[in-house]
Amino acid sequence: MDKSQDIWLIRNGLLVGGGSCRRGDVLVSQGRIARVGQDLPRPEGARVVDATDCVVTYGLADVHVHLREPGYSHKETILTGTRAAAHGGYTTVCAMPNLNPAPDSPDTLGVELDLIRRQAVVEVKPYATITLGRQGQEVVDMAALKPLVAGFSDDGSGVQADGVMLKAMQQAARLGCTIAAHCEDNSLLRGGYIHDGAYARRHGHKGICSESEWRQIERDIALAEQTGCHYHVCHISTRESVDLIRQAQRRGVNVTCETAPHYLVLTDADLQEDGRFKMNPPLRSADDRAALIEGLQDGTVTCMATDHAPHTAEEKSRGLAGSAMGIVGLETAWAVAYTHLVRKGLLPLERLVDLLCDNPRRVFRLGGGLGEGEAANLAVFDVKTPYRIDSSQFLSMGHSTPFDGWEVYGRCVLTLYEGRAVWQEEN
Repeated sequence: MDKSQDIWLIRNGLLVGGGSCRRGDVLVSQGRIARVGQDLPRPEGARVVDATDCVVTYGLADVHVHLREPGYSHKETILTGTRAAAHGGYTTVCAMPNLNPAPDSPDTLGVELDLIRRQAVVEVKPYATITLGRQGQEVVDMAALKPLVAGFSDDGSGVQADGVMLKAMQQAARLGCTIAAHCEDNSLLRGGYIHDGAYARRHGHKGICSESEWRQIERDIALAEQTGCHYHVCHISTRESVDLIRQAQRRGVNVTCETAPHYLVLTDADLQEDGRFKMNPPLRSADDRAALIEGLQDGTVTCMATDHAPHTAEEKSRGLAGSAMGIVGLETAWAVAYTHLVRKGLLPLERLVDLLCDNPRRVFRLGGGLGEGEAANLAVFDVKTPYRIDSSQFLSMGHSTPFDGWEVYGRCVLTLYEGRAVWQEEN
């Protein structure tokens, strides 16, 4: 990996971004995109990348990752997590706040920010918690935290009390902040850990009903409509969730949402008695999957995030019932989505880039784009040559993925962050 090179000429790539798709060159100099065009001359000392068989995008942005530091560095660190991000073509990630200490004040957030400054190889925008200690009882001082964070989330648990969420949204609306909600009604969980569907019944597992997700979304949409705050729904997985969000958007409610690649290509019919198929929310039905894809196609689903959630091998070795919830995704998201959505004709390539890059940057005000003068945060994906996902080669400390061994297209061959190679495939 060459961190000293600051002049790059990426030649003859398929440049995708901002809703357009065109073939051309990108010249990078002094950490910026210097020129975008065709047949650009090679400056002296420039390193040339032949991108003929590649898609070139602005660096992908993931608004939902778990980097596990501070507090859980046995699962992941800022360094390993951001290296994994670079390996997957991401140059911006938003880090969830289920940490120790929970980032609920400038002081506790400062612990995480210090780690980010010292370790991160790509941009990391942290979330602060919605409530103190992520306990769901008292809303944090958002004004003190707003300049430092991407938004506010109690990810890992839903805010159970209606009044607490109302106060959070009122404060967020006054300040122009984003509430990014993990939606889960604890009273409906009943000990479940996979989708309450045919597989669970057939194999004697406890199921998580779809209502545990959509019922809280329904509540929160009403509160967002009342307060006018920007409400972002994390990792939706059910048909009812898509329908509720679509209806709210049509009424003019300021609501956006994300889903993840695993909900778009897998269902509970694909489950195996293996912890790498266990996540929260769980893999749902084929009907839910179809609804999510419809939501991508009609614009209801705003972003595609990974919910990258690394755990140790031991924590993921206890089968469906006993394993920790969560899989890794930063190093597979583009390839899985490109292979199973774009190549199969379910999404145009431009729409995939909207979901993985342009929309997250727009909705969360992260900045950037594939234009002259922008920071040189770029990703180059070989979409011609198939390869097999091999979790043993991940840069993340987490290796649990249901996609291990899958043949896909879209290997990331180069990621530039501020003009420097933070990931480059060795020839």
